Amino acid sequence: MHLYGMKTTLTCLLAAGVLVLMRPAATAQKASHDLRIAFGSCNRHDLPQPLWDDIARDKPNVWIWLGDNIYGDSDDPAVLKAKYDAQLRQPDYRRLREQGTTVIGTWDDHDYGRNDGDKNYPFKAQNQQLALDFLQEPAGSPRRQQQGMYAAYEYKAGKKKIKVILLDDRYFQDPLTRDAQQVYHPNPTGDILGEAQWLWLQAQLQNSDADAHIIASGIQFLPQEHRFEKWANFPAARQRFLGLLAATRAKGVLLISGDRHIGEVSKVAVPSVPYPVYEVTSSGLTHPATHNTAEANQYRVGPLVNEKHYALFQFQPKGKRLFLTTSLRGDEGKVFYSEKIEVGK
Repeated sequence: MHLYGMKTTLTCLLAAGVLVLMRPAATAQKASHDLRIAFGSCNRHDLPQPLWDDIARDKPNVWIWLGDNIYGDSDDPAVLKAKYDAQLRQPDYRRLREQGTTVIGTWDDHDYGRNDGDKNYPFKAQNQQLALDFLQEPAGSPRRQQQGMYAAYEYKAGKKKIKVILLDDRYFQDPLTRDAQQVYHPNPTGDILGEAQWLWLQAQLQNSDADAHIIASGIQFLPQEHRFEKWANFPAARQRFLGLLAATRAKGVLLISGDRHIGEVSKVAVPSVPYPVYEVTSSGLTHPATHNTAEANQYRVGPLVNEKHYALFQFQPKGKRLFLTTSLRGDEGKVFYSEKIEVGK
């Protein structure tokens, strides 16, 4: 169950001349001692999908799609729907859903409809509804009325509360330019989220009583050195995001992302945030970048994973403290990397 399965109260916030619809997240599961959240991205419906049985064996309470959930790459809604339907029929993915795992998610460019698509993509509203159909979003959900896929959910680990904040990095993203070598040129003043989403995000963090906050984006937040899509291509937006973490004093922020066809864990110290901020990138459910063996990332801890994988967060409360074991995991129970941290410390 997620927040749109319950009665939702809409509050209108008028700020900076922008009308923003604020909606409270609702607790989405029965309280239990621990909480397991699995996530991943970059999934082709027409390639072998060997990981769903492994994911199911981990018994996650929640599965988060991080984008490129299908490779739609079409302006034709019939094409996208056929691919989504094929994924829904995939036997092992269907079994994961039938065993009681809650499925939530956002999108990135390929399920948005166009590779590297930005705010100028003309079919974004149409394709948003198809993406929400795939996620089985209720017909009356406010998420179907707003522009963009962003949403928030809350779950419990014992008495601890974990909020999941899904961002939409496509619907409002300013354009980028690429040179003849297909290298992106940064847009120094460009935006990713759009003002309505920024104000919504601020409220989700500032007004939160959660003990941990998972913030999800299709593209990577922290890494700066690679030549592909990333928040660092929009340095003003990236700085605004990091500044918002400090200004809102949100507890236990954890970042998750996809897109890259690799897995890695990044860790940075953000000024005025009293704990290190981790980002877990999990990307390559069906087709990882096996040729990528040595990409630079000054923030990486642990290995670069270039095999098919997914990620798992295991939250365990112990008294007043909250611990997280994060891992990047592959077929047949293989664990590529695992780290245990105390959230917010």
